[in-house]
Amino acid sequence: QVQLVESGGGLVQAGGSLRLSCAASRSIVGTNGMGWHRQAPGKAREFVARVTSDGIASYAESVKGRFTISRDSAENTVYLQMNNLKPEDSAVYYCNLVIGTYYWGQGTQVTVSS
Repeated sequence: QVQLVESGGGLVQAGGSLRLSCAASRSIVGTNGMGWHRQAPGKAREFVARVTSDGIASYAESVKGRFTISRDSAENTVYLQMNNLKPEDSAVYYCNLVIGTYYWGQGTQVTVSS
């Protein structure tokens, strides 16, 4: 069983920044990667960003150039640096780790005020 613990959400004004963290109970090595999805009220959960065990990052078009995903040297924590936040970025952000199937964290709320 894999545990994921997120932190770093909060309330920020448009144009501001937040950094989310996700600590996993195992290393990303040997997995299909770790990443973030988000879900706004009344909307489906959507992909935000992911990083593979080889360190290759990918992003949703809506966050490219504003968000950066990274991992620590121990490779069991991923970060999501979110800059130039917009009100439409407001959502619950869920960390995930993929080992054949998705393991999810409990989610952290990000609210961007206009």
